[in-house]
Amino acid sequence: MNNTQQQVIALAGLFQAMSAADELAQTGKCDERHLQTAIKSLFVTNPDSTLSVYGELANIKSGLELVHSLLTKSESKEHVLPVRYALAVLHLERKLKKNKDMLATIGNMLERAQYQVEHFGLTHENVINNIAETYTKTISTFSLRVQISGHERHLTVDLNAAKIRSLLLAGVRAATLWRQLSGHRWHFIFKRQSLVRECEQLLRQASLH
Repeated sequence: MNNTQQQVIALAGLFQAMSAADELAQTGKCDERHLQTAIKSLFVTNPDSTLSVYGELANIKSGLELVHSLLTKSESKEHVLPVRYALAVLHLERKLKKNKDMLATIGNMLERAQYQVEHFGLTHENVINNIAETYTKTISTFSLRVQISGHERHLTVDLNAAKIRSLLLAGVRAATLWRQLSGHRWHFIFKRQSLVRECEQLLRQASLH
């Protein structure tokens, strides 16, 4: 798997997580598989490849479709909010990488959450709340915050809010992968065709599963 394909996978992980956060804010629910894939990515700390963070291409097929849509359509109003969240998360990740103490805190808190996963499962309420607390105590303290737009009746449900924060942390994880793969914003302009081509190849592979 070449570097551009791995970049596309990181973007798919990011946009799928942001799309799930948007769904929760708008409707009060999201695809359980997307939530599981996002949460699981937080506990894969030494991956063999970018894909191993997400398990298999089928797990991020929705994210791949979203990336393809964003790269090939000049206007896509339905994806405005997930894109806005993704861009904010990319900015937050750049701030985070300079803060070694915060990175260590996140690592330690996720290590504790890992024990809960082993007892309760990936998307148990206790695990979600623990991951959300990790986000709140670290990344959420930056002056720039991701402002989630949605219906008050969904955003004020504690578990929904915790799921959204967990998805934001998973988004930061994906943004870290993107940066580690030498991903830059200018790639969306100057490497667009290359990203589209590799995204289409990955989508074909995902459809075979």
